[in-house]
Amino acid sequence: MLARAFANGLCNRLSRETTRTVGLGVTGRQNRQASTEVALKKTPLYDFHRAQGGKMVEFAGWSMPVQYKDSHINSHMHTRQHCSIFDVSHMLQTKVYGRDRVKFIESLIVGDIAELKDNQGTLSLFTNAKGGIMDDLIVTKTDQEYLYVVSNAGCADKDSAHMQARLQEFKSAGHDVDLEFMEESLIALQGPSMAQVLQKGVGDDLRKLTFMTSVLTPVFGIQGCRVTRCGYTGEDGVEISVPPGDVVSLTEKLLANSEVKLAGLGARDSLRLEAGLCLYGNDIDETTTPVEASLVWTIGKRRRQTRDFPGADIIVPQIKAKTQRKRVGLISTGPPVRQHTPILSSDGRVIGEVTSGCPSPCLKQNVAMGYVEAGFSKVGTSIQVEVRKKAVPAVVSKMPFVPTKYYMGQ
Repeated sequence: MLARAFANGLCNRLSRETTRTVGLGVTGRQNRQASTEVALKKTPLYDFHRAQGGKMVEFAGWSMPVQYKDSHINSHMHTRQHCSIFDVSHMLQTKVYGRDRVKFIESLIVGDIAELKDNQGTLSLFTNAKGGIMDDLIVTKTDQEYLYVVSNAGCADKDSAHMQARLQEFKSAGHDVDLEFMEESLIALQGPSMAQVLQKGVGDDLRKLTFMTSVLTPVFGIQGCRVTRCGYTGEDGVEISVPPGDVVSLTEKLLANSEVKLAGLGARDSLRLEAGLCLYGNDIDETTTPVEASLVWTIGKRRRQTRDFPGADIIVPQIKAKTQRKRVGLISTGPPVRQHTPILSSDGRVIGEVTSGCPSPCLKQNVAMGYVEAGFSKVGTSIQVEVRKKAVPAVVSKMPFVPTKYYMGQ
């Protein structure tokens, strides 16, 4: 029952995600073409996915595996207990070069990149002049004289155009900066046994590679790999940027370890939701500010003082003042809670809306996140969700729902 409920909800969500992401700069004619698999973009692992029994679906204009022979639930639990490989090659990877690279990227995002140590990264946000979130991204300050940026596949066209427009402004003003949109593949190895699996294939001691740090290193003999300790599951894990011609070989070498299995979008979505992580386009978008989204921690302290990022004059005052709404976690029992489900007060008044929701494989309860009026955002507040036109009891919960296990060092 749990697996069927989750699968049905995921298919609906992927359908909505496809509609949303295709709309980011694709014409109606191209949209119709994308309804056939032939028109979809394919990662270098596409044929490998098919050979391994991957069920392919359209996601952000790409043909991606939603699951393999294992169910969503089995893949989810395997990741929590062992480790799994996720193909995330559809993500946009960018290198920012030049003497003014930090100044350039800080003109677009809320994070303090200047304060990062070499090979340290941070989650940040592209914001617009109205304070809305254009995308979330990870920026790593490498010791190779470039910044390494990873942003979402669904926003790839928008992000690249945004960065290129700003690049021309910077160059016209005499600044030294350049962009390179990378062709490398990207795979995520996620789960508690990640380190023991990967350690056999790298020369560096992974105990020195802490959460949100990165290193260039051969991996199982494959040169030119960047390993970053991060991920989208709440577990210890890495993302490995690898030359596209070598990604199948690397994946096969990792799968040779019995701890490792392939996992698809189904498990990735439920894992990130248990970890309280946002999905762009569902939980955050250009109509939400970092403060409303409970992402104030992404705004660097220096940046709050200098107010030199897009939308700062709107965002910074919100930090001390109360916003009208806030992103919260919700737990409920009974029928699963889905995106767009109305959130109600105890007297039945609509006070918000669910942005993501699914049955939690770990908790055996329904977990969700959404936006509510600020007066109802306190953890422990009893509310209701409207499922199938019936009010179902729910409670505001702190996030993550399942404790995260990021490796912070010994």
